[in-house]
Amino acid sequence: MAAENSKQFWKRSAKLPGSFIKERSKVNAVSLKNKKASSFHEFARNTSDAWDIGDDEEEDFSSPSFQTLNSKVALATAAQVLENHSKLRVKPERSQSTTSDVPASYKVTKSSSDAQLSRNSSDSCLRNPLHKQQSLPLRPIIPLVARISDQNASGAPPMTVREKTRLEKFRQLLSSHNTDLDELRKCSWPGVPREVRPVTWRLLSGYLPANTERRKLTLQRKREEYFGFIEQYYDSRNEEHHQDTYRQIHIDIPRTNPLIPLFQQPLVQEIFERILFIWAIRHPASGYVQGINDLVTPFFVVFLSEYVEEDVENFDVTNLSQDMLRSIEADSFWCMSKLLDGIQDNYTFAQPGIQKKVKALEELVSRIDEQVHNHFRRYEVEYLQFAFRWMNNLLMRELPLRCTIRLWDTYQSEPEGFSHFHLYVCAAFLIKWRKEILDEEDFQGLLMLLQNLPTIHWGNEEIGLLLAEAYRLKYMFADAPNHYRR
Repeated sequence: MAAENSKQFWKRSAKLPGSFIKERSKVNAVSLKNKKASSFHEFARNTSDAWDIGDDEEEDFSSPSFQTLNSKVALATAAQVLENHSKLRVKPERSQSTTSDVPASYKVTKSSSDAQLSRNSSDSCLRNPLHKQQSLPLRPIIPLVARISDQNASGAPPMTVREKTRLEKFRQLLSSHNTDLDELRKCSWPGVPREVRPVTWRLLSGYLPANTERRKLTLQRKREEYFGFIEQYYDSRNEEHHQDTYRQIHIDIPRTNPLIPLFQQPLVQEIFERILFIWAIRHPASGYVQGINDLVTPFFVVFLSEYVEEDVENFDVTNLSQDMLRSIEADSFWCMSKLLDGIQDNYTFAQPGIQKKVKALEELVSRIDEQVHNHFRRYEVEYLQFAFRWMNNLLMRELPLRCTIRLWDTYQSEPEGFSHFHLYVCAAFLIKWRKEILDEEDFQGLLMLLQNLPTIHWGNEEIGLLLAEAYRLKYMFADAPNHYRR
């Protein structure tokens, strides 16, 4: 109860996130505790929104309480900074003389997890401290949400005995004269090992034939065909009737996974521009639609991993040969095209596919969790307001990329995985947050939750549970229309 009161206190009363309330706002805060906001408009009238642009203009910075708070915070912060800085300056003096030339910024207190890396790190600093300092901006620390590694969030070892057995089974299937695609789908449903994911995805998407003897020639022919499209069509991007398409692609690509340095490299962005532009002009019924740019990234990462053993988040693609880059680009194009062939009505005029799927999600949720459904209706939350993005981007904006890759292992193993099964994944994903949803009691709080769900720490385990629940829902409702419809 105390936690709930505290939560409501900060939500309704704080002028700035994490700040104290001014004296003149206390009266309003007390009166609001006894009155629940029943709609977004009432909420806006009776509260001070932390994101209100006009807050700064109304703030009385000359008030004594504000000045006292700022002076105390400023003095404490300054003292802490000076203390930390003095420690950093003292530490090199205690070090051995061989490390005296190393910049002070690298003499930081190490955590226990850094102990294993201390010897290698100190050696590299000694060899070339200046180069190390200059190279740091090129390899920034990647936040957890942007890490592409597909290991479990629990920190499980990368390869268990069971995983080794599964990997061997995949290799046997893939090396057989005619790969049994049904058996490959069955093995891929719970996840594909990183080592064999590129060839498995090519097979499951229908891009690569099951016959091993035909694969090399097929890849060569399809890659040449794609670059034939480039020579034939890519120069037309500057023509008047294609300028709008190319301009929108050019705007959207830098927004694609902005936290991952890999996708901010100019060479990678050029590859994405070519892939999206060629697809758009070859599919005039839909053309390019915002959101399609996200669908390239999983394929690009998976096919890049075929040539890169290390984590790819910071990998510099200019280190790859031209032939490797061409192969990655062409394979990404064809596999994305195969995916979009199954959901193209999501991107045609008025996007009827998405409209139908959002309506189907609403019907499904009303059956499996009527309390959540009625909660949305009570606070006038429309499913289209949050689920449109779930359908348009296939949950890619809601999950870290590592989770999307694992999710797509299963989607490519399921019949109509990206269209039909995705509906049940969205339903399971929504119900996963039912407690948090029911705790929110206003329109704005619900929308902010649904558009910023806390999946930053998710890994294979969480996706596995989500898929299991989605499969249960599919089993219960897909073949039972009386359960599904009112």
